[in-house]
Amino acid sequence: MESDYDELDRQLVRALQLDGRAAFSTIAEVLGVSDRTIARRYAKLRSSGAVRVLGGFAPTALGAVQWFLRVRCAPGTAAPVAEALARRPDTSWVSLTSGGTEITCTVDTENEADSEALLLAKLPRTPRVEGVTAHSVLHAFYGGPDSLIAKLGSLSEEAVERLRPPPVPHRPAPVRLDDGDRKLLAALAADGRTGFEHLASATGWSPTTVRRRMRELRESGVLYLDIDIDGSLFSLGTRTLLWLSVAPAHLEETGAALAAHPEIAFAAATTGPTNLCASVVCADQRALYRYLTTRVAALPAITHIETAPVIKTVKRAAKQP
Repeated sequence: MESDYDELDRQLVRALQLDGRAAFSTIAEVLGVSDRTIARRYAKLRSSGAVRVLGGFAPTALGAVQWFLRVRCAPGTAAPVAEALARRPDTSWVSLTSGGTEITCTVDTENEADSEALLLAKLPRTPRVEGVTAHSVLHAFYGGPDSLIAKLGSLSEEAVERLRPPPVPHRPAPVRLDDGDRKLLAALAADGRTGFEHLASATGWSPTTVRRRMRELRESGVLYLDIDIDGSLFSLGTRTLLWLSVAPAHLEETGAALAAHPEIAFAAATTGPTNLCASVVCADQRALYRYLTTRVAALPAITHIETAPVIKTVKRAAKQP
């Protein structure tokens, strides 16, 4: 089926992945079109739901624990459990896998009590849930502010360099969110391109204070700019989750090598029965087979691999504090 999108759409999306708040005039100059053309294209893509720039919230920068959950359900009962998990504000990437009998999702818990309540009490006692496996994220090799779009060649290297913003200095420090911070993060989670005047109105701060606090939250790692897209923009295929076991002495090098693969959208070291989790996007089952038998097979420290094709994604990103 022919795509409704063209190369300019893809170049615009790649530009926004580099800098979600880049001025349309800057993008237009690099792409060689008018400001009006870029503004019109973006408005069309956003209104159709094909593209959404959002402010990503990283609870782990505040000391939260991130979990990958695998929730096994009785046949035919996983969908309502997935919908219930999707309604929780602390979940993202809620998906149905394994023939529709398993749910996978990411959960951020702020403290041990929250983890215990969810993992030891709420989920195991939920009707239709037959078992829960929890993997705590120890280290992310790729994901979060990194995007699969960054691996796609819709822009020249020269254009990428012109559009790439200066790196945000990383200044880890204790961060406490007040009511204004939460309003700011919520507004950016809804639209990462929201103007400073509107953000000032939402928070009750001045535009100058909004700019300063956004910079501080980005430098501390709490806030990052993300982009959510319709996979058909880049003719992306289906997503498959990989659960891998790697010899501990080679976990770092294997995770880094896996993260560099163009098919990998996410990769992280975890606790649990396996110690490396990844999300891979391939055009079809044949491409997945080639990927597993070539790139993955070339990583000698991997001793076990389990694949779980994603049947349906119930909830994507857009976590809010």
